Parts: sequence; structure tokens; C-alpha cells
Amino acid sequence: MNSTNDAKEMISILEKNFDIKDFTTPKKNEISLVVDQNNVPMILTYLKDKGWKQLSLITCIDWIEENKFELAYVLFNWTNGITFLVKTKIDRKNPEYISIIDIFPGARYYERDIHEFFGVKFEGNSDSEKPLFLELWDDKPPMRKDFDPLEYSKRKFPDRKYDVELSKNAVKEAIKEGGINERT
Repeated sequence: MNSTNDAKEMISILEKNFDIKDFTTPKKNEISLVVDQNNVPMILTYLKDKGWKQLSLITCIDWIEENKFELAYVLFNWTNGITFLVKTKIDRKNPEYISIIDIFPGARYYERDIHEFFGVKFEGNSDSEKPLFLELWDDKPPMRKDFDPLEYSKRKFPDRKYDVELSKNAVKEAIKEGGINERT
């Protein structure tokens, strides 16, 4: 059996057993599924049991106009080279979802990343709210589309006034003392 047949067979099985809202094949050996959020753990478990053992990525997309976050799970099968992208949308106002660390233990860090940058809480992952990169962050998550980086920067790092003449004199003095090499 080749990968094309594997993909067609797997799509047929998934459509029969799960509520698949939509599927596409964006490129060769890649299948994208849109599913109800309640079905994601079952579908991921099923795919893992059928050979999609590598969780390559979990990411989040902010659909601010829809007031939704989209969670996208990328699974890879090393035997047939097929990638599955399993996508679902959750509420943006109360962004909570089920952790999949019981299915894919490596999801622990992806979920932490998504919590930190989008604010999604993952029930069942006790580490998901620990800082991963933004240790002293005190604002809304920075990858949300309603985060204003300019406003944040102005608030956190107020404009500074520099005396240009004083700076020029300091450079001249440093050159004179040998602290800086003068270029011609």
C-alpha cells in the first residue's frame, strides 16, 4: 500500500468514526482536519495508535474577528510519511482546553508556550501556567491580536532624552584617553 492509499483509507475511517467538519489535502502527504473540540483527544489517540506517533507541533491562531482561538496539532507518521493537521476552535473570551499530555507527553512544553503567548489554559497540565520564556511578563499575552506592542513599549520603556552635545563630548574624551580608536 502506498501513502496515497493510506491517506484515502485513513480519511474514510475518520469520517465514519468521528465528526469531521472538514478536511483538505493542502499538499502531497498532508491531511488537514477540522474537528469539534470534543473529538480532538479521541482523534489524536486513534491516529497515534495507527502510527502517527510524532507530535511535531501544537500551535495557536488568533481569529479575533470570530472571537476564537484555533488550536492546531501536527502529527507525523515515519512509516508512510503522511502528516496530519488536526484543528479545532475554542472560545477566545474564556480560552481553556483539555491537555493532551496523557496522549503525547511532549505536549507539555507546547501547551506552556501557547498559554504564555495566547493565554490558553490547559486543564490537566500542571506546568502549563509556569513561565517558559516570559518570566516577568505582566501584560496580556503578546501573540494575541489585541496586544499592542507599541503601547506596551511606551509604558514599560518611557522615552529618554539624550543630550547630543554631551554624548559627542564623551566620545571625544574617550578617544583622547585611548578608550576608543579614532577612525579616519
